Amino acid sequence: MSAPQNLLLSYYGDDLTGSTDVMEALASNGVETALFMDVPDEALLKRFSHCRAIGLAGTSRSETPAWMEENLTPAFGWLKSLDAAICHYKVCSTFDSSPAVGNIGKAVEIGKALFGQSYVPVLVGAPQLKRYTAFGHLFAAYQGDVYRIDRHPVMSRHPVTPMAEADLRMHLKAQTPLETKLADLAMLASDDADQRIDVLCGGADGMVLFDVDSPERQAHAGRQLWRIKRGGGWFVTGSSGVEYALLSAWSEAGLTQGRKTFPLPGKADRIAVVSGSVSPTTERQIRHAIANGFIGIDLDPLELLGENGPATLERAISAGIEGLKAGRSVILNTALGPSADRGGDIDRIPGSRHRLGRLLGTILRRLVEDQQLSRAVIAGGDTSSHALRELHVQALTTLLPLPQTPGSPLCTAHGTYGATNGLQIALKGGQVGSDGYFSQIREGLQQ
Repeated sequence: MSAPQNLLLSYYGDDLTGSTDVMEALASNGVETALFMDVPDEALLKRFSHCRAIGLAGTSRSETPAWMEENLTPAFGWLKSLDAAICHYKVCSTFDSSPAVGNIGKAVEIGKALFGQSYVPVLVGAPQLKRYTAFGHLFAAYQGDVYRIDRHPVMSRHPVTPMAEADLRMHLKAQTPLETKLADLAMLASDDADQRIDVLCGGADGMVLFDVDSPERQAHAGRQLWRIKRGGGWFVTGSSGVEYALLSAWSEAGLTQGRKTFPLPGKADRIAVVSGSVSPTTERQIRHAIANGFIGIDLDPLELLGENGPATLERAISAGIEGLKAGRSVILNTALGPSADRGGDIDRIPGSRHRLGRLLGTILRRLVEDQQLSRAVIAGGDTSSHALRELHVQALTTLLPLPQTPGSPLCTAHGTYGATNGLQIALKGGQVGSDGYFSQIREGLQQ
């Protein structure tokens, strides 16, 4: 298969919004990036031969270790075949995962073996996203305050993978027998950092976690990641903090040309939003949008999943079309915040979370088709991963980065399906975005 030449980076995103987060970080800084939904055929890959980074959007954040063994192995193998300088397994910056679901340690084991490395670098801190690591502990912002992740008002209560441990070494220890060594803040800031990092990595047989608590330390970590890489591909794990760190090193090496300017796409007359998020952040965004002209349509997830699901689906689609025909933007959601979370009941139905995401994708596709919409939004990280596939999208590129809310860009969809080829679509994780996010996407504004 013909691949783009001189790739700086290839990556696998453990969910779709995380994958677009990486794409946005790279594209905003002049590294042309294409994100594929599945391993592309040669013709599709050639369409993006100008790119310096290639991504593959996955669903491993919500999958089991057995699923990872079966699916990540060929995915990592394809990424390795692209011969990029670095191959990144991208995880959420909140690192939420468990031994049974989204096991990061298991993914590291697969990549470590495939790339033949004695250790895998891990970098999670991303000041751009208000995520910080200090002496191995993870901190994240919420509503203007920074919390240790095990005391975070949202992530400590995540419905599937609550974070009960802030020390990432201990968190990983529950997922894999691999040992995690730490390149801490003091080591990275020391005058003899190169020598100390070499000694640390030379004795590592598992993972090496790099602390990042500030832009300065991020630059130090990025320089080290680029310095210690080996030829033939170098497998690393972490958040989009990996890209932000590497961008500093690439700029210093003259491999990138700096920030890129993106023209504003303008206002869309109407947009459709589907949301499977139970986050209070998304709740505020939905309420803000309704107060600013959107029509809110509440969906009962158990009815969608039940024996009368097809009829419920058609009613939801009809309600969305009715609102759009009236000239209004619409939001269809399965939960308006944590108080409406039906997760316990949903989980009693095998495979229900994935199926619910696909049903939301079907609703959105039908609305786009019927009303010939040019712009849409999917809210919820896991939801996005499964919903977008129902839109028959094969690849994404960045249309408009959102510097004030990084990780939730407006993208252009590519594929052979006429109704969604060229669709402008934003994919938003539950915790991402300002209260006015949906209105911002409708208006086509960066802030």
